[in-house]
Amino acid sequence: MNGKRFIAFVLIVILALGTIGATSSFLMNKIKLGLDLKGGFEILYTAKPIIAGGVITKQALNETANSLKKRVDPTGTMEPDISPEGKDRIRARIAGVANAEEVRANLVKPFYLNFKKGLNGEILMDGSDFVPNGAKVQYDNSQPIVSIKLKKASKMKEVTTAALNGTMAIYMDDQLLSNPSVHTVIDSDSAVINGFSSLAEVQSLVDKINLGALPLKLEEKYTQSVGASLGKQSLQDTVVAGLIALVIIIVGMIGFYRVPGFIASVTLITYTWMLLLVFYLLNATLTLPGIAAFVLGVGMAVDANIITYERIKEEMRSGKSILSSLRAGSKTSFKTIIDAHVTTLIAGAVLYFIGTGSIQGFALTLIFSILVSLVSNVFLSRLLLQLLVKSGVVNKPGYFGVKEEEISAL
Repeated sequence: MNGKRFIAFVLIVILALGTIGATSSFLMNKIKLGLDLKGGFEILYTAKPIIAGGVITKQALNETANSLKKRVDPTGTMEPDISPEGKDRIRARIAGVANAEEVRANLVKPFYLNFKKGLNGEILMDGSDFVPNGAKVQYDNSQPIVSIKLKKASKMKEVTTAALNGTMAIYMDDQLLSNPSVHTVIDSDSAVINGFSSLAEVQSLVDKINLGALPLKLEEKYTQSVGASLGKQSLQDTVVAGLIALVIIIVGMIGFYRVPGFIASVTLITYTWMLLLVFYLLNATLTLPGIAAFVLGVGMAVDANIITYERIKEEMRSGKSILSSLRAGSKTSFKTIIDAHVTTLIAGAVLYFIGTGSIQGFALTLIFSILVSLVSNVFLSRLLLQLLVKSGVVNKPGYFGVKEEEISAL
């Protein structure tokens, strides 16, 4: 018996299971849940240019999506998933909101930004004259000011000439935001507004100007709402079903493959924990399609172990020693496992790049599952099995589920 290898095997198993037991609750609580598990709503918008005949660019879609995120943030919703899709769509997924109708109304509400000659005077320019997200916070002698960038310098000259020695009132949806004085004609594509008492006041005006300068107008194409109670019930049902399935798999693996089945159970538990860790580190959102991909990954992980152990059992039935069977069975099964994993990776990548929404979530989780499975259920599983076999502790075919009468003479 090689005591060092056996001790290494025991330490790896204890360290793995101990780490999993100590951190699993933390990971489960920190992973972001999608609206189908947490409750919320999803809206698909179709974008159109503000000016007739205008062109929808990728930059405009990105800027509009970022502006929508800023609209949601003041409601207290954390990290909304709002991103462009295709050439003219924006999808908003917002989970865990208590005031869904208010948030929806805030998203679709148009923000009309107008600069008027004095209070309630004629409109000199509007949000379409500004560069999207062109308002910034800057400092003048340590005092915060608003810097605004326009699309054309001639426009700024025109409006400052019209409002010279007066004021240029800034309105958002007929609500007065600011009424700065105009003391000189500005012949430039940028201007500043000063006279603020605090940085928060400056930042608020910057945000509102940028919201009013949305480069696109949006039409609601599709909407889906999931109640918080329904999402919570879906999560509970999924967790219970997953635990029951995992227990059945572990019992079946140990009952059929004995010692290798125990190792497979350890690596399956490790695989589950590692995938949760990947979701946490990448700040990814877990959804029901993602859980479906997770389950598919578990199936492939189990399959990887079964292929390896069946090859080892075949070698043992032919009369080879346990160590020789381990080497031969691992070698012949490796190519089959890698081929299956690579094929699934390619399929997942194709789904991710051509799919949208939940399809992308399914594909991404599937890709993560395959990569994690290669580490836990191929390399870690074989390492543990080699340590145990070479330690001499498992020295009978019965430990691998092979009966003596099944072994043919050489």
